[in-house]
Amino acid sequence: MSRIDPLLRVREAAPADRRAWDRFVEAHPEATPFHLWGWLEAVGSGLGHRCPALLVERAGRVVGVLPLVAVESRLFGRALLATGFAVAGGPLAVEPEAATALLERAEALARSGRFDRLELRSPPPDRPGWRALSGRHLSFCRALDPDPEVNFRKLRNKQRNMVRKGRSLGLRIEPDPGCDRFWPLYAASVHRLGTPVLPKAWFQALERELGERCETLVVVQGDRPVAGVMSFYFHATVMPYYAGGLPEARQLAAHDFMYDALMRRAVVERGCRSFDFGRSKVGSGHAEFKRHWGFEASPVVYGYWSPTGRPPPDLEPRSERNRWLVAAWQRLPRGLADRLGPWLARQIG
Repeated sequence: MSRIDPLLRVREAAPADRRAWDRFVEAHPEATPFHLWGWLEAVGSGLGHRCPALLVERAGRVVGVLPLVAVESRLFGRALLATGFAVAGGPLAVEPEAATALLERAEALARSGRFDRLELRSPPPDRPGWRALSGRHLSFCRALDPDPEVNFRKLRNKQRNMVRKGRSLGLRIEPDPGCDRFWPLYAASVHRLGTPVLPKAWFQALERELGERCETLVVVQGDRPVAGVMSFYFHATVMPYYAGGLPEARQLAAHDFMYDALMRRAVVERGCRSFDFGRSKVGSGHAEFKRHWGFEASPVVYGYWSPTGRPPPDLEPRSERNRWLVAAWQRLPRGLADRLGPWLARQIG
């Protein structure tokens, strides 16, 4: 039985709450860009999912939020994700009772909506039935000096040489609003990894809804885009979130050049003081790349709860069950993969 203070009011937020919601998120020290109202709007318009965002108030003042994304898939089941299509999320609250009220309402919503599971992209709460999902991913983050040359000198010697190589080959970085040049580079990269591609409409929705907090850049040699990255800016942190490139980008040192240029832009033009290199799978090439850049890894722990006690689905691409699916996807012609990928990718969350 709930013992939540009756003066707390939990409800599903509406578009009219956007300003108050974002004001609360921006002021909370543990918030991420994935807590912003614009993220949910982008999920709705770019991917077509319902987003039952929960808000808790005390005397008309927002004291907690929980952004949820309802992903209903015939392949992977029905899930409530906080936050869907993000590497972070979970409840934000300024008092313990508010956090408890949000979790109680989320669990009730999962039961009444017959969802298979409720997932938090944050550690599990100390509540019955919750379990930790860990050992799958690592995160990489470090402080930035206000002087971009200091940050450059902190790179390993090999990475500094790669950046210099990119400069010597005439690489330059340019904004790409609309993602017309970025999306094909991203699609090519995820196809090589055997991962379904997210639709271009998703990236355009992120740019539209997050505004200046979102920036898309491409690395160009001559007139040809060879690599690109979409980054988010929040709490004086830059977060390169989606990236991709042509197969020859590695020989051109385009990725090293790109991340050095992004660090410089973030420090000089945005006043950023930290660089969040995001989440990578344990043992992956992406994780090793980030280590080579001098970033230390931290384990990622998420929370999982099921109304029926059902175990989490196997979404690990390197598992015995899924390895052959990844290999089959890699063999698909690019055109077919680009057409089928968005339908599949939007179901994974």
